[in-house]
Amino acid sequence: MSFRPYVILSCAMSIDGYLDSAQPRRLAMSNAADLDRVDEIRAGVDAIMVGASTVRRDDPRLLVRDVTRRARRIAEGLPPSPVKVTVTESCDLPATSAFFTTGDVDRIVYCPRDRVRRLRARLGDRAIVVGPADRIAMPALLDDLATRGIRSLMVEGGGTVLTQFLAADLVDELQLVVAPFFVGEARAPRVVRPAVFPWTAAHRARLAETRQIGDVVLLRYALSERFGMPIAVRSPATGWAMARRVDAP
Repeated sequence: MSFRPYVILSCAMSIDGYLDSAQPRRLAMSNAADLDRVDEIRAGVDAIMVGASTVRRDDPRLLVRDVTRRARRIAEGLPPSPVKVTVTESCDLPATSAFFTTGDVDRIVYCPRDRVRRLRARLGDRAIVVGPADRIAMPALLDDLATRGIRSLMVEGGGTVLTQFLAADLVDELQLVVAPFFVGEARAPRVVRPAVFPWTAAHRARLAETRQIGDVVLLRYALSERFGMPIAVRSPATGWAMARRVDAP
């Protein structure tokens, strides 16, 4: 039986817990130094995941930006950037978005079983479309990723996906960056939605690290016993590459 991927949940929020403002233009929560840190984490995982709403709203490329990091991956027999993963219930995904059109990497889209044919027709060869069940469950999604050789997954949002992973107790580590300002907009997206979470006042998450990065602060939480474990990165050329740690740089 395949082990589920090591899951890093990475996000940045305002002091009052918002991922963004309600305005059409994205509100930058982080700074250049922290974005470089996130790029290093991206370079060390097998796959990056965002929800469909993030694909539509933010149009992210989800690629490793630094040339040296891309070269390092290529030298290890890996593609220059990790596999891209998204999940959608509505299947409302624009085939022209940067998620599908940028980077020489595989893309996997999970959707309900009865919508697979329609989504495959829309996306063509831009992505692998998977419909494992009538509704998408994150444990089943992780199990499927494991069968595809994914041993580490970085989840970057949005709020619905973050909530689903956290509420299902599927996250090994949370990397939470706090920006030095408030948003204060009732319609702005929050980091998580209402849910029942494993960590409560009686069962507190373990804070493993705090770090100031310019004007933001990184809070790194250990959410499972696997926290910080070495992971094997899949190399198409040589099989499993040397295990590397998933510690934040």
